[in-house]
Amino acid sequence: MDALNALVVFANFVLIPATAYGAQLALGALGVTLIYGILRFSNFAHGDTMAFGTAVAILATWALQAAGIGLGPLPTALLALPVGILGAMALVLLTDRGVYRFYRAQRVKPVIFVIVSMGVMFVYNGLTRFVIGVDDQRFADGERFVISVREFREATGLAEGLALRTTQLLTVVVAIIAVALLFWFLNRTRTGKSMRAFSDNEDLALLSGINPERVVLVTWLIVAALAATAGVLYGLDKGFKPFVYFQLLLPIFAAAIVGGLGNPLGAIAGGFVIAFAEVTITYPLKRVLGYLLPESLEPDGLVQLLTTDYKFAVSFGILLVVLLFRPTGLFKGKAV
Repeated sequence: MDALNALVVFANFVLIPATAYGAQLALGALGVTLIYGILRFSNFAHGDTMAFGTAVAILATWALQAAGIGLGPLPTALLALPVGILGAMALVLLTDRGVYRFYRAQRVKPVIFVIVSMGVMFVYNGLTRFVIGVDDQRFADGERFVISVREFREATGLAEGLALRTTQLLTVVVAIIAVALLFWFLNRTRTGKSMRAFSDNEDLALLSGINPERVVLVTWLIVAALAATAGVLYGLDKGFKPFVYFQLLLPIFAAAIVGGLGNPLGAIAGGFVIAFAEVTITYPLKRVLGYLLPESLEPDGLVQLLTTDYKFAVSFGILLVVLLFRPTGLFKGKAV
């Protein structure tokens, strides 16, 4: 029984949260890796693209809630998600037409695009704050738990209870659907194959008659959809605050680089590697070890390698190691 209680505690505070967080990072990293692989620059504005799409979705959610429209046990934000995606699409397309297209025509070096994207990042951040404010926003409604602690205890008779929040399950399900649709599009449609060909060899793709502007357009649309979806899922799970999405840029880029920048499969794997590393290293293992060890060996301290204040330091550390020893990532991506 003690081993089962230890497993429940570990699942409650590490396995389930890390899985949901990993799915959110994976969606964010997919957007980063698509931009890098196809448009060939690191988009530092991606975190704030997520924030803007989420802000639009929150405003649409409030409008639906005010009108009495909902999904019962599911969050109303699912109905508002397409509006958030459209808002993010409009924003990135306006930015591409007004900013990035000029530099693309000049065929500037990728570092120039990186610097430009940093400027765009600050503009997006200010725009999001202007639209929705700077305070924390909670917009999740519907049933809070799929499995509650009390129900689990009554059903199993264990001392520890397992809780599975609706937003956590929803994150995983939506992420699986989004990833499946993305890979179907890239592998089965003519436009998706054109994007892959453009990524592999731009000059050869142009000689084959592929329209580069169409590839750029579709890439931005997909990236905006992934960004808004990841942002809304993260906001439902943990709450929304514009500055938090700016901070998310580090673990998202770490996930993309660890997996192999430019490799979609690597972005997904990297998202879960970073998420599990962050959550596991910053979780105090005292309760888990209390069940597994004899009473005489039970730890007095928290048995916590790092506090949660240093969560992003874990991402930075992993990123540094990968850049030093395997710059192409776990899966072979483009060298960073």
